[in-house]
Amino acid sequence: MLAFTPVTHVRRDSWLGRRRVQLLGAMLLAAFLPLAFRLVVTPEALWISSFNAFWANLVAVCLALWLRLSVEPYPGIRSSLVILPTCAAAHAAVLAFFFFTRLPYDRVAFVAGFLLHVAWFYLVYFTVQRRTVLQIGVVPLGEWKSLVALDGVNWIKLDEPRIDLASRCNAIVADFSADLSPKWEAFLADAALAGMIVYQVKPLSESLTGRVEIDHLSENSFGSLVPARGYFHLKTVIDFAAVLVALPVLLPIMLVAAVAIAVDDGGPVFFRQRRIGHRGAPFHVLKFRTMRVESKGGPVDARQAAMTGDLDPRITRVGNFLRKSRIDELPQVFNILMAEMSWIGPRPEAEVLSHWYVGEIPFYRYRHVVKPGISGWAQTNQGHVAEVEDIHRKLQYDFYYIKYFSPFLDLLILFKTLKTMATGFGAR
Repeated sequence: MLAFTPVTHVRRDSWLGRRRVQLLGAMLLAAFLPLAFRLVVTPEALWISSFNAFWANLVAVCLALWLRLSVEPYPGIRSSLVILPTCAAAHAAVLAFFFFTRLPYDRVAFVAGFLLHVAWFYLVYFTVQRRTVLQIGVVPLGEWKSLVALDGVNWIKLDEPRIDLASRCNAIVADFSADLSPKWEAFLADAALAGMIVYQVKPLSESLTGRVEIDHLSENSFGSLVPARGYFHLKTVIDFAAVLVALPVLLPIMLVAAVAIAVDDGGPVFFRQRRIGHRGAPFHVLKFRTMRVESKGGPVDARQAAMTGDLDPRITRVGNFLRKSRIDELPQVFNILMAEMSWIGPRPEAEVLSHWYVGEIPFYRYRHVVKPGISGWAQTNQGHVAEVEDIHRKLQYDFYYIKYFSPFLDLLILFKTLKTMATGFGAR
């Protein structure tokens, strides 16, 4: 039986949960407070650099909020995950401006602004957002019952088309393809004119689950099966440039990993496997070896040998750490340089498994419409899988990534991957 929250019991949002309040607070703390400190405590040190730092912190606050608003509409995202990365990215962008223009700026005030900026939004998160549950009003017509069975949202059933009741909700959802009466259609139009968010059932379900149902091929947000080509080619350029920038940092890490593998069991450092890539073209993926070398009397079943479980006994001690930290994937930067892979995209499957899945799952080959990646949406939400029933759900995540293919979704996956690498949480 479906459970709903009565409209009369819906609480209004806290004032601290409002975006304008959060933005104003960040501006006061990160930009005005460091400048005021200079004015009151050290007025003799108030130079043009202090005002440059003030404007820099102000711009960084606005830029960070824009970045958060860009990625938070996607599912599986909590504000705590993106606070530090977005603040750091915004302040780094402003810092780059100073680097190239050689303009003077107050370094103490700039760093203080960054720290206060981060502290403010973590305070908001732990005070308000962590305990906030989205309140969504449901128009009970058409295909809506499967949606309200999802957890994590307080569903409010709208028994009558009244704006005064719907205004208590954060958003409204309706099945636009249902046979709506003129009163309900007028209600939805009025709600949109009043500035309320009005969702369609299917996209909201995809947003909350992070998956696209694959009963049939699903077009992207532009009504096409092919992702945006402009971003596809731009992403290739960004991938290549990012590898060149990251290599000086990654090479020492890879050297240490290689030595650790060699010392651990004396076997080969790298593992090469034939996998299926963009447009179904096979290529050889390069990884650090994390499993023991199979003897000549090893498994005969190639499909079984290509599968890896969470507690696979073949994983070595060093390999266990490399897999949790995702360091084992770093050699694939050379696959990126060869334009075979991207930093982010559906993980490339072993050729033997891919052929099996194509025979078992409709539309499986559609995941090859974009380049495979070192990390992906399915990996950050589900982890390693092998069985057909798990692959079916993984494919739903891959289809979601393809449908909403964009730089903002890639940015979100990057944030989640960095968190996994830093903490080990979420690695499977």
